[in-house]
Amino acid sequence: MVPVEVLGVRQQQNDQEIVVLLLDTSAELAVPIVIGAREASAIAMAQAGVATPRPMTHDLLRDLLTAVGVELDQVEIVALDGGIFFAELVLSNGTRLDSRASDAIALAVRTGSPVLCSAEVVAAAGVEVVDLAQQREVEKFRDFLDHVNPEDFTAPEGEESPDTPP
Repeated sequence: MVPVEVLGVRQQQNDQEIVVLLLDTSAELAVPIVIGAREASAIAMAQAGVATPRPMTHDLLRDLLTAVGVELDQVEIVALDGGIFFAELVLSNGTRLDSRASDAIALAVRTGSPVLCSAEVVAAAGVEVVDLAQQREVEKFRDFLDHVNPEDFTAPEGEESPDTPP
């Protein structure tokens, strides 16, 4: 497992897919994971520090863990199978829970927990971020994150996402 930075979410202009980008700084690889609009909004809101008047689903999960005295030690992106990313929540009581990658990342961002990614997943899905043009793109993306609003990622009612790569 290698630590990754959650760069944030971005809507691809050419196909309107929304991705969350995980950056493995040691290998200079970004892992894009296609996610749904609701999960994108949850991640963007947490990264921007936006509080809602009532708890959203990932806030509720965070609060539930706190109420029962369990912490989220880390999130692990453990596998990529058939285009689907698999994640696990690693809890302080030793429990490991299967999770969609997008939900796990949204919870990790809310709890300040580290996100780790299997080296095999990084190797299979990672995209190099080494040349100057790509580094500029990462900087533009970080600037985008500083100015993104959760409403930018709204989807039609009832739409779900299967956490597939682009």
